[in-house]
Amino acid sequence: MLSRLLRVHLRSYTAELAAVVFFQLVGTIAALYLPSLNADIIDKGVVTGDTGYILGIGGWMLAVSLVQIACSIAAVYYGAKVAAGFGRDVRAAVFHRVVGFSTREVTQFGAPSLITRSTNDVQQVQMLVVMTCTMLVAAPIMGVGGIIMALRQDIGLSWLMLVCVPVLLVSIGMIVYRMVPQFREMQTRIDEVNRVLREQLTGIRVVRAFVREREETRRFAAANEALTGTTLRVGRLTALIFPVVMLIFNASSVAVLWFGAARVDSGEIQIGALTAFLMYLLQILMSMMMATFISIMIPRAAVCAERIEEVLGTESSVRPAERPVREVRGRAELEMRDVEFRYPGAAAPVLSGISFRAVAGQTTAIIGSTGSGKTTLVSLVPRLFDATSGAVTVDGVDVRELEPQMLWTRIGLVPQKPYLFTGTVASNLRYGNPAATDEDLWDALEVAQARDFVEAMPEGLEAPISQGGTNVSGGQRQRLSIARALVSKPEIYLFDDSFSALDLATDARLRAALRPHTAEAAVVIVGQRVSTIADADQIIVLDDGVIVGVGTHDELLDSCPTYVEIVESQATAGSAV
Repeated sequence: MLSRLLRVHLRSYTAELAAVVFFQLVGTIAALYLPSLNADIIDKGVVTGDTGYILGIGGWMLAVSLVQIACSIAAVYYGAKVAAGFGRDVRAAVFHRVVGFSTREVTQFGAPSLITRSTNDVQQVQMLVVMTCTMLVAAPIMGVGGIIMALRQDIGLSWLMLVCVPVLLVSIGMIVYRMVPQFREMQTRIDEVNRVLREQLTGIRVVRAFVREREETRRFAAANEALTGTTLRVGRLTALIFPVVMLIFNASSVAVLWFGAARVDSGEIQIGALTAFLMYLLQILMSMMMATFISIMIPRAAVCAERIEEVLGTESSVRPAERPVREVRGRAELEMRDVEFRYPGAAAPVLSGISFRAVAGQTTAIIGSTGSGKTTLVSLVPRLFDATSGAVTVDGVDVRELEPQMLWTRIGLVPQKPYLFTGTVASNLRYGNPAATDEDLWDALEVAQARDFVEAMPEGLEAPISQGGTNVSGGQRQRLSIARALVSKPEIYLFDDSFSALDLATDARLRAALRPHTAEAAVVIVGQRVSTIADADQIIVLDDGVIVGVGTHDELLDSCPTYVEIVESQATAGSAV
C-alpha cells in the first residue's frame, strides 16, 4: 500500500526527484572523496613535512567541502518541495473522495477516523517522503561508495565490514519487526481519543446537564492511557535502536584500530590509509544509521498508507451515471415508484413499496412514529442514499441518471439536524446561492421568521456564526437553515422535521409565509406534530417503512387508524399539559 501510494502521487514530481538524486549523488561523492585527500595529507604531507603539499591539498579539500554543502542544501530544498506537494495532493485526494461518499460510507469509517486519516496519517507518510529525499537517497550511495573506497585503501581489513554491517542490519531488523504491530495499534488508539474527545466537545451541554463530568473524564482518561501505553512501548523500542547502533559503531572503530595497528606496524598499510579506512567504515555505518532512522518511520508510514488507501479505494455506493442527463423538460415534480431501501446485510428493508407523487404548488407531508423511515425516505431524493429497488424521479428523470450538480440545484434540503458553518449569517445564507443580494437574504429571513433576531444582532447579516451554529439557539438555527434553503430558490423543498424547535405560533406564521414563496415549487414536509402538517394537500402516513395511509387530514381521520392514533396521542398530551 505504501509503495502504491508513493508511486501514484509522486509521479508528477519526477523532475524534482531527479534533482534530489543528482544533488545527493554529487554531494555524497564529494563526502567520499574527502577521506582520501586527508590520507594523502597525512602520508605525503605530514609524514614528509611538506607544508606546501598540505596547503595545496587542504585548499582542494575546502573546495570539495563547499561543493558538498551546496549540494546538500539543494537536495534538502527539492526534497522538502516534493514532500510538501505530496502531502497537499494526498490530502486533496482524501478530501475529494470523502466529499463524494454517501452517508453509508461516512458512517462506516466514522468522522473521527476520517479526520485522523486526512491529517495525522498523511503527515506521517509526508514525513517519510521528506526524510527519504534528504537521507535515504544518500544512504545507499554512501554505503556502496564507502565500501569501494575502503577496499582501495586496504583489502586486508575488509572482513570487518562483512561482520559489522550484517550485525547492524540484523539487530535493527529485529527491533523494527516488533514495532510494526505497535504502530498499527497506535493509529487505532489515536482514532479512539479523537472520537471520545469529539463526542465530549459536541455534547458538552448534555454532559453538564446530567453532571457526567467525572464519568466523561474517566472515559477520556481510559482512552488516553491506552494511547500512552502504546506510545511508551513504541518509544522503548525506538530508544533501543540508537544504543545498539552506537555500540556497533564504536566496537567497529575499536576493531579497525586494533587490527589496523598490527598492519601499520608490519608496513602493510600506512597511517593515512588506516585513518581513511576508519573514516570510510564510519561513513558506511553512518549510511546504515540513516537507513535505520528511516526504517523506524517506515512501519508507521506503512500503516498510515494502508488507512489512507482504504479511504481512497472505497467507492461511494451513490455513483454518478456514466452518461448523466443534463437537461429535463418537467419542473418541480417528485415521484417515488415502488421504492425499497435496505441497509447491506439487514434482514428487513427500512422502506418498502413506497409510491407517491408531489408536484408544483402542492404540499406533501410525511408523518409516522419514530423509526418509521421518514428521514431515510427524504434522504433518497438528494441521493444521500440510493434506493435498492424502485425509482425516485425528479422532473420525470430517475435521480440516478441526473447529473449530480443539476439534481442538487433543484433541491432545497433542510435536514433534521440543522448545521451552520463558521462564518457569518450572510455567508451561511449564501451557501446555496453565492450570487444572492442582501435584499434576497432579508426576504428569506422574513419568510423564515428569522429577521427579528438577526436585526437584533449588532452586526446584522455580518453577525458571526460559530462552528455548528452553537452561538445561536436551536430554534434560531432551524430558521436560519430554512432561510438558507429559501435563498437558493429550488424547485423542490424538503423539510425534514425542520419545525420541531419552533413554538406553535412561530410554526404557524412560518408555514403561512412559506405558501406564497413556494407556490411554484413542490414541498415535502416531514413532521412529528399533527398541527404542522394538518393543512397539507396530501399526508403520507408511514409505519415500519410502509405507507399505511394517504390523503388529507380529514380523509385520514376517517380511513387510517395509525393516523388517528397519532392525532389522539398528541391531543391527549396537549390536554395533559
